[in-house]
Amino acid sequence: MAGLLILCGTPIGNLADAPPRLAEALSGADCVYAEDTRRSGKLFKALGVTPRRLRSFFAGNENSRTAELAGRLAAGETVALVTDAGTPGISDPGLLAVRAAFGEGARVTIVPGPSAVTASLAVSGLAAGKFTFEGFLPRSGEKRARRIGFLAGGAETVVLFSSPHRLREDLEDLAVAGMGDRPMAVVRELTKLHEEVWTGTVSDACREWSVRAPQGEFTLVIGGGSPSASDEISGRMVGAAEAVARLVSAGLPTSAAVREVARLLEVPRRDLYGLVHG
Repeated sequence: MAGLLILCGTPIGNLADAPPRLAEALSGADCVYAEDTRRSGKLFKALGVTPRRLRSFFAGNENSRTAELAGRLAAGETVALVTDAGTPGISDPGLLAVRAAFGEGARVTIVPGPSAVTASLAVSGLAAGKFTFEGFLPRSGEKRARRIGFLAGGAETVVLFSSPHRLREDLEDLAVAGMGDRPMAVVRELTKLHEEVWTGTVSDACREWSVRAPQGEFTLVIGGGSPSASDEISGRMVGAAEAVARLVSAGLPTSAAVREVARLLEVPRRDLYGLVHG
C-alpha cells in the first residue's frame, strides 16, 4: 500500500505559533524533507523533535528529491514536508511532491499553520473578501511587465511577496503601472520582534522606502482599482495592441510600433510590449 505525504505548515516568524499537531507529524514520519535543514533544525529543537531521517528539498534539487520522495511513498512510508515558513507549495517547493504522491496512489494530508497571506490581509485594513495572490513578481522582462499590467487592471485586492533587495523596484514598477494612488499596507517581519504594518498609498511607499533601507521579508497588500478605472485601463491597452498590429501589418517592426503607439496613446510601453507578445 502506498504511503502518506504530510504537508506541514510552519510558523512564519514566531516559533510559538507552531500548530499543536506539527510535532506529532514530524516525529512520526519515516522521513522529513525540509527546504533548509539548518533553519528547520531550530524548529525541531523548539518542538523537541528529532526526525528519524532528514533530507533537503529546495528549488535547486526539487526534481531529483521528488523522485526519491515518490519512491519512499511507493514503499509505504510516511513522509513529512516542511518549508522555511508557511505552507509547502504556496510560493515554496511542494507542488511536485504532491503530484508525485497522487501519481503513486499515496494519501496527501496537511497540518495547517500560519499564513503570511491571510495574516497580512487581516492586518492591512483592506477588503479581503476577494483577492489576487501573486507571490513574488517575475524578476524582469516581458513576463514581469505582463503580470504587473494584469494586476494594475484588476479591481481586487492584491497580495504580493517581496524581498529586501527587490522591494524598491517592485514598488516603483507598481506605481508606474498606474497603481500609485491605491491604498496599501507594507507588512514587514510579521509575528517577529520587529513586526511592522505600514499603511499609505503605493506612491507613499515608494517615497518611504527610497530613504529607508529595506530589512526583513515583506508582504505587500494593495487595494483594488475601481471597476470603471480597470475597464478604462483594459480598454486602452486593447486598443493600443490593435494599433500596434495594424502598424506591424503595414511593415513597421514590432518594437518601433510599440514605441510609437505607447507615445501617442500614453500607455506604458513595457506593458504594451508584454500584451502584444502575450
